[in-house]
Amino acid sequence: MALKTTRAAKAPIPQEISVLLVAAFIIALGFGLIAPILPQYAVSFDVGNAAATIIVSIFAFTRLIFAPVAGVLVGKLGEPKIYVTGVLLVAVSTLLCAVVQDYTQLLIARGLGGFGSTMFTISAMALIARLAPEESRGRISGLYAGSFLLGNVAGPVLGTLLAPLGMRLPFLIYGAALILAAMVVHLALGRRRSPDRTSETSTKNARRRIEVVTMRQAVASPTYRAALFSGFSYGWLAFGVRNSMIPLFALALFGQREGQSVAGASLAIFAMGNGAALLFSGKLTDRIGRRVPVLIGMSVLFVSIGAMGLVTSWAGFMICSAIAGLGAGTLGPAQQAAVADVIGSGKNGGKALAGFQMCTDLGSIIGPLVAGAFADLWSYQLAFGISAIVGLVGVIAWLLAPHPRKYPKAEEDSCSSIA
Repeated sequence: MALKTTRAAKAPIPQEISVLLVAAFIIALGFGLIAPILPQYAVSFDVGNAAATIIVSIFAFTRLIFAPVAGVLVGKLGEPKIYVTGVLLVAVSTLLCAVVQDYTQLLIARGLGGFGSTMFTISAMALIARLAPEESRGRISGLYAGSFLLGNVAGPVLGTLLAPLGMRLPFLIYGAALILAAMVVHLALGRRRSPDRTSETSTKNARRRIEVVTMRQAVASPTYRAALFSGFSYGWLAFGVRNSMIPLFALALFGQREGQSVAGASLAIFAMGNGAALLFSGKLTDRIGRRVPVLIGMSVLFVSIGAMGLVTSWAGFMICSAIAGLGAGTLGPAQQAAVADVIGSGKNGGKALAGFQMCTDLGSIIGPLVAGAFADLWSYQLAFGISAIVGLVGVIAWLLAPHPRKYPKAEEDSCSSIA
């Protein structure tokens, strides 16, 4: 076991995945650049706050509805083509946002970006699942999440520096950066085939030899079914409730002026906790398996979110946010690595990854709606309590799933045996 851990720590990261890590940072940097100003940009077209929130939600909604199509496209055309196409589609969407003249145009342009986002997200996950060495999937999943986290942290800082130049410029910068990222990924993945000077026919035949893991095969795995439940809970808590309910609760608890500061600090503390966990969680899941980190991470996440509704002080808010970030950072890489285990090395898992991504997006969409309704009708305490119960469901799903003795080949064999 010690020898295997040492090999996992020293195993080189494939060049294609290294490029994906850089591209992930660029994409997240741009997203962090425009995310804080997007609602304000929508309001500048003479619409209310409700309409402004729809601009944010439309992106997640189009991601959700297009995920099955993106999974099919990845299976038929391959990950590199769909990844580059998705990034370019988001680039076009972002550049259109910079030149729109009314709210309706902004809504359409932003919704278009959701289609591209789900294309490159599923493609990137599929490439990592197929190319990552078996003994270091958790570490690579952690590095990929860390790249997004660094970009999301650096983006708002850069946005603050650009604020005096207007709200349209960040969209132009992000669009240009996405085009650059797409070019780099296209060239890097193209070089992987360049040494092979065989005919185009043999290249097509090699592509056909990549086994496609169907959704039916993936669902037959208990680990995958558990990941669907925990993915839904993760999206509900770590994306939906964190980004919507926690800022609103801070405003209700501390008032408009102090509440904005507390909300911003809370999100920053969550990111710091997330980043701290990512420093060790990827290697941990390669060392001890996926189940224990998922159970620990989800438990820490839902307990801290549930406790958030009971705090009445600034210090309590920060402590709960930091602990929730640690939980999310522990859970994320293990959960993604578990799905990659089900797919297996050298296989195309676009459809299975699309199903997992849909559950996460569905949780991030439903979570704020349900929690917001409970907060309006009853209390924030009940809203956070219901959210904690959703997280508990994710824990129970993993407790009921049988614990495989081996990682990751036990899951690969279960998929391969299904006709």
